[in-house]
Amino acid sequence: MSESFKAIIITRDEDKKQSVAVGEMTEAELMEGDVTIAVEATTVNYKDGLAITGKAPVVRKFPLVPGIDFAGTVTESRHPDWKAGDRVVLNGWGVGETHHGAYAAKARVRGDWLVPLPQGMSARDAMAVGTAGYTAMLSVMALERHGIVPQRGPIVVTGAAGGVGSVAISVLSRLGYHVIASTGRTIEEDFLKDLGATEIIDRAELSAPAKPLGKERWAGGVDAVGSHTLANVLSMTSYGGAVAACGLAQGMDLPSSVAPFILRGVSLLGIDSVMAPKALRLEAWRRIATDLDHAKLATLSRTIGFDDIIRAATDIVDGKIRGRVVVEM
Repeated sequence: MSESFKAIIITRDEDKKQSVAVGEMTEAELMEGDVTIAVEATTVNYKDGLAITGKAPVVRKFPLVPGIDFAGTVTESRHPDWKAGDRVVLNGWGVGETHHGAYAAKARVRGDWLVPLPQGMSARDAMAVGTAGYTAMLSVMALERHGIVPQRGPIVVTGAAGGVGSVAISVLSRLGYHVIASTGRTIEEDFLKDLGATEIIDRAELSAPAKPLGKERWAGGVDAVGSHTLANVLSMTSYGGAVAACGLAQGMDLPSSVAPFILRGVSLLGIDSVMAPKALRLEAWRRIATDLDHAKLATLSRTIGFDDIIRAATDIVDGKIRGRVVVEM
């Protein structure tokens, strides 16, 4: 009989009321997959907060172990790319949404979903980056592909004190960009400047309904907020600029007009981290290993234990967490 281990389990009753609790599982209860991993570190992303609090319908299969990303060591593999002892990272692929996720001592997934843990990075380092940081890197890469280089002008980062925003600021500043950080938490000004932001603006400047076109203020942006904020960012993007959209903290709507696109040639770049192809993932993690100031990771993240996950999930949805939260298992 296999040993049991602790897991956070989300269930739903006949009235579709969701509840969350810490329970016990065995390997036999894990879902289908050809690689089993001992989870060493995970994180609490905004999406995990939504899943655990039930504030959005992230979880679509019940019962389910939440947690959309993890790093750990392969214990068993039937996949040709992986063997016991390999160090791996997982982001997305529906894990923590429709497939048992990271908030358990063990996970079983498809080997095609995994990428190698970059050389020289620990499991904790990888989760200090996590899906938020990996999404930030995908956003930076998209801006680069569109020709938005530092010489083109400033880059605005919305939700700057959050997980995506804080990593985006760190990466962009290291690459030589002038970064404008938008945040509702002005007490975080010193933190954001330490990360590399040159200017701080209050999110109130961007959160009201947008004009079709505003004054040109930046060459591009990384937006994790959506709704009116994204509409304002687009309206103030300079000719030929681009904005990478990767989040919806303010809302899924986009109350904008076609004016920025047809009068200024602005491009809206959609960033999907969940189903991104493997080549893009490998490049993102290679860049994370080289282009992120790992000394700054310490200021970006704090560490909690398994028992603190549920509280941290509530705090992140309530906007009480800055940077990244790493869970050491």
